[in-house]
Amino acid sequence: MSYEKISGFSDEISSDTTLQFETLTRLGIKYFEPRGIDGKNVSELTEDEAKELKNKMDTYGIKVSSIGSPIGKIKLTDDFEKHFEVFKNVCSIAKILGTSYVRVFSFYHDGEIWTDDEKSLVIERLSKFISYAKEKGIILLHENEKDIYGDNIDRCKDLFENLYCDNFKAVFDPANFVQTGVDTVEAFDTLCDYIEYVHIKDALSDGRVVPSGHGMGNVEYILKNLFENGYEGFLSLEPHLGSFEGLSDLELTDNMTNLPKSGEGTFSLAYNSLCKILENIAVK
Repeated sequence: MSYEKISGFSDEISSDTTLQFETLTRLGIKYFEPRGIDGKNVSELTEDEAKELKNKMDTYGIKVSSIGSPIGKIKLTDDFEKHFEVFKNVCSIAKILGTSYVRVFSFYHDGEIWTDDEKSLVIERLSKFISYAKEKGIILLHENEKDIYGDNIDRCKDLFENLYCDNFKAVFDPANFVQTGVDTVEAFDTLCDYIEYVHIKDALSDGRVVPSGHGMGNVEYILKNLFENGYEGFLSLEPHLGSFEGLSDLELTDNMTNLPKSGEGTFSLAYNSLCKILENIAVK
């Protein structure tokens, strides 16, 4: 596949970054989205550990597409100031690793209905993140994640109508929308102007994650429309296929089925599935 900006959560291959980078190199992938780094979450790395990781990246010719951080993945009732210190460390790590992109979320809450006060607090806290990101030259990428404030079309749109700027843009994750009962075509058509980055993940109506193009995420429609409108951003593989059962029921090509029964195999399956979609829509 000649499209250069393919990345992925390679901790789904292994927690060992050496095996991660060896697999990425074998597949011809030049980027990764760091999340699990040799047994630690990327947000927990010290500056020295981040520098060591950068040296290993340089050895393998691997670059970072975005930091796959857990920022904003806490309850509104949790200690925000402590979390903000973690955020500042993540921004420092991003700089060391050579990326301006940091993935963020928009908080959990107790209960089912989001109150006006909770919405205001979400906006206030994200605004604080954005202010710091502007100071540091960081671009925050908000992911639509199940059960956070921005998990459906209306609340994602609300976030971007209030906060969208050079330092706060969207990660579009089709599978996450499927898992919250959202029509991904409607979501894409509503949010397309805010999309800076795409997670390549697909799911069935029962929530099970499947190879891209085999679920209800309309991944091919989304990518076709993005590229027709000049998209030049990252496509980041997040396979989540480790517990997938029913692979034999899908119509997959031989190079998608004859794979190791391991993280390396499922990551390769996710990559091959994306390549098939890109071939279908003639992306080079």
